[in-house]
Amino acid sequence: MSGDTDFTGRKVLVVGGSSGIGNGIARAFAARGAEVHVWGTRARAEDYDPSEGSDLTGLGYTSVDVSDPDAIDAAPLPFASLDVLVLCQGTVVYKRGEFERPGWDKVMAVNLDSLMNCARKFKPQLLETKGSLITVSSVAGFGANVGNPAYAASKAGAVSLTRTLGNAWAGEGIRVNGIAPGLVDTKLTKVTTENPQRLAGSIARIPQGRLGTPEDMAGAVLFLASPLASYVTGQTLIVDGGLTL
Repeated sequence: MSGDTDFTGRKVLVVGGSSGIGNGIARAFAARGAEVHVWGTRARAEDYDPSEGSDLTGLGYTSVDVSDPDAIDAAPLPFASLDVLVLCQGTVVYKRGEFERPGWDKVMAVNLDSLMNCARKFKPQLLETKGSLITVSSVAGFGANVGNPAYAASKAGAVSLTRTLGNAWAGEGIRVNGIAPGLVDTKLTKVTTENPQRLAGSIARIPQGRLGTPEDMAGAVLFLASPLASYVTGQTLIVDGGLTL
C-alpha cells in the first residue's frame, strides 16, 4: 500500500499552501517524493513565519491574489505538466462582517469563485496527465454558521462544485474530489483556539476529543490523489473527528 502513496516525480500545486492546512498538505506530498509548488498571498516565501505554521522549505512559491480572476489568468504555470491540483485557498471575516457587501464579496471571491477560476486554468494540464483535482471546503458547508453566512455558503458551493466538476470531467480522465475539514488548529481558527472557554466547548462536541491537525487533513488528500481512490469521483470526504455526527 505504501507504493500507492509514493508521488515520486509527480508535480503538485497547492493553492493556499503557504500556511495551515494547505502547508500541511504541501509538505506531505513533498515528503512522498513529489515536486511541490504553492501559491500564497505574501510577496515572497521568506515573508512567512515558521511560528505561524508555515514551512516552505523545498517548495516552489508564487504570490497570487486568487480573489482577482485576472491575477489567476496571468500567473505563470509552475510546471510544464501537472498531476495534482489542490485548492486550499480560504478566508473568513469575523464580527458579522460577512453580512455586509464588502465582507460577503471578499469571502465568496476567495472561497468559491477562485476555485472555478483555478480549475479552468489548470484543466488542460490535468487533461494531459489524467490528473486529480482536490478541493478543501469545510464542515460549515453542511450546516448553518450563524455569524459567517458567506463562509458557510461558499463552502456549500465548493462541495456542490466538486460534485459537479467530478461529474463533468470524469469522462475526460480527471478525478475531482474534496475534503471537508472540521475544527483544525490554524490561524483561521484562532478566534476559537485562543479562547479557552470556546475551545473547551468545541472539543466537547468532537467525539475524538481533540482538534484536527493539518497532517490529519493531508492524509485524506493523499488518499484521494492516489491510486487507492481511483474509483472515487465527485465526493467530499468529511474529516472532522466525528464533529458532524
